[in-house]
Amino acid sequence: MNEYLKSNISIIYVFLCIVLWSLIPTFAKFGQSSLDNHQYLFYSSIVSFLTLLFISIITKQIKEVFTYSKKIILVLFGLGFLDFLYYLLLYYGYKEANGLEVLVIQYMWPIFIVILSLFILKETLTKNKLLSVVFGFIGVSVVITKGDFTQLNFSNIDVLIIVILGAISFALFSVLSKKVKTNLTNAVMVYFFSAILFSFVTISMYSEFIIPSSDDWISIIVNGVFLNGISYLFWIKALQNMDASKVAPYIFITPILSAFFLILFFDEPILISYFVGLVFVIISGLLNSLKKKNVSKGV
Repeated sequence: MNEYLKSNISIIYVFLCIVLWSLIPTFAKFGQSSLDNHQYLFYSSIVSFLTLLFISIITKQIKEVFTYSKKIILVLFGLGFLDFLYYLLLYYGYKEANGLEVLVIQYMWPIFIVILSLFILKETLTKNKLLSVVFGFIGVSVVITKGDFTQLNFSNIDVLIIVILGAISFALFSVLSKKVKTNLTNAVMVYFFSAILFSFVTISMYSEFIIPSSDDWISIIVNGVFLNGISYLFWIKALQNMDASKVAPYIFITPILSAFFLILFFDEPILISYFVGLVFVIISGLLNSLKKKNVSKGV
């Protein structure tokens, strides 16, 4: 009964995480009405860091950070850079291109996780992995070509390529994070601290420091505290009480909710090809999740 209760609580955490993550595209567009991607990420990272710092202090986990070696800190900063780069490029995509296009391209990261795992983690290429990659690239191709392969449409193709680079960055972050053994709350806190420093550099080089408007602060605070802050803790709690292979498939509900919110709040042109592409990307991710589930059963 206790295990059953833990499983149900974990599912609640997962769905809270899904709802919060599905709002990222919407708030990224709202928050960048007068801010660019460098500025939005800088202020959001500050809020996320302070949120996790507060949680780490009240849970009495903060002392562990001061015991980390220089090597661990460098590793965490390296992973933090990959996470920072993902959001920097993703926010740029949502500011400059159609939100539904970016949404589908964004969810290429499970595909790249499969590819990178073959080389970095030395995993074997299975049938489900191969199908996952094939379905994923079909989905992305449908979105980029607007469903018409005979008449290629390269509008915003440069922006979509940037988002693809962001997806690769997040996939690399996810694969390498498997080797991190430190406290997860503190690790995420360090990721956001490094994002503050990296964002400071990019603002200095490519943008300028401005004070966000009151409307922008609403998006920044919601994004920093909930969408990129507490959501991580929900995800961690879910993984602590439930097998990861059972949790992973639920995450692919996220792009469906995200698409709904983008259509609801913004004047996004709706093309059937976007939803066809989204279906292919979701199937790709689910195939990869099923692969993980089969592996875990064999252990």
